[in-house]
Amino acid sequence: MAGSDDYGFVPGKDRPAIAPPAVDYAPPRPRSYSPRIGLVGAGGISEFHLKAYRRAGYGVAAIADRTLAKAEARRDEFFPEADACDDYRALLARDDIEVVDLTPHADDRLPMIREALEAGKHVLSQKPFVLSLDDGEALADLAEAKGLKLAVNQNGRWAPHFSYMRNAVAAGLLGPITSIDVTMQWDQTWIAGNPGFEKIRHLVLFDFAIHWFDFAAGLMADREAERLYASERKFAEQVFGPAALAAVVIDYPGAQVRMGFNAHTTRGEEDVTTVVGTTGTLRSRGPGLNDQPQMEISLEDGEARVPLDGCWFEEGFEGAMGELLCAIEEDREPLHGARGNLKSLALCFAALASVDAGRPVCPGDRRLVSGV
Repeated sequence: MAGSDDYGFVPGKDRPAIAPPAVDYAPPRPRSYSPRIGLVGAGGISEFHLKAYRRAGYGVAAIADRTLAKAEARRDEFFPEADACDDYRALLARDDIEVVDLTPHADDRLPMIREALEAGKHVLSQKPFVLSLDDGEALADLAEAKGLKLAVNQNGRWAPHFSYMRNAVAAGLLGPITSIDVTMQWDQTWIAGNPGFEKIRHLVLFDFAIHWFDFAAGLMADREAERLYASERKFAEQVFGPAALAAVVIDYPGAQVRMGFNAHTTRGEEDVTTVVGTTGTLRSRGPGLNDQPQMEISLEDGEARVPLDGCWFEEGFEGAMGELLCAIEEDREPLHGARGNLKSLALCFAALASVDAGRPVCPGDRRLVSGV
């Protein structure tokens, strides 16, 4: 401990190296359950879904897209034996398909989720799950009434560093959490001129930070967020329209979550996540969210460095489907189940409301979003 007259600025002594604690962060896989899967929506993100399913050995039986040529192209690239169609209802009508992966945008996806559940299918919904908490609750109720599993593709939960942190916290490695800090500087200038992204007013907080809201909600699952403050800023040299800078502070009983984002970092990108508890600290640092090479661990008896295998855009998408299949096989709620995801959405919606109002808000007070 630092002396009373050195103000804590004297460097601490080197701490002993310890053996890394055993933490399983790999994507889950079912023991024997191997259903036929149908994918709806053959847009850009479907590439990563299908790559992950092919790598994991999951069976995709059909791909649907209103543009048949897109469905056929995805089929030919990843699952040549699958069928391709331009009507998702034809996919839902098939008795041999048990699980449906829905990738279209939220407005289009809402009726598809309802129809898929009515057709008796387990569902993996792309994020954001819904644009209304009331709609989300109704869909979760419907899934439960039908005895079906409804999960949300918050694939960041199985990014190696996030998965390690979540499982370490769940195992009690850090004791009660007191703070979570996220600082991200990355280059998203590739969206300049892309109308699909340029029209998202709260681009960073809604389209991107939703993964970090989900991460925080998962680690703080034993507590309810009390209030949230968020802000956004633009600067003159930006090459895209939405604000590139954003910050969030979330107050929990006895803890605080702090997030800082710069989506316009064209030099020196970095992504740092730090979780502090009463008995330990975890820190992951890398040049980007898809490149987090190791976990730093500090506990009472010493420190460890753990190399991390894998990356977000492989393990993340594999984990989202794998956890759903495990939950079906074990007849339990998925880790990324729809009802639990509403806490993540409540944080996201509150952030947008806080920016608009210019003041702190209570998560859950804003029930829907539009024109984000």
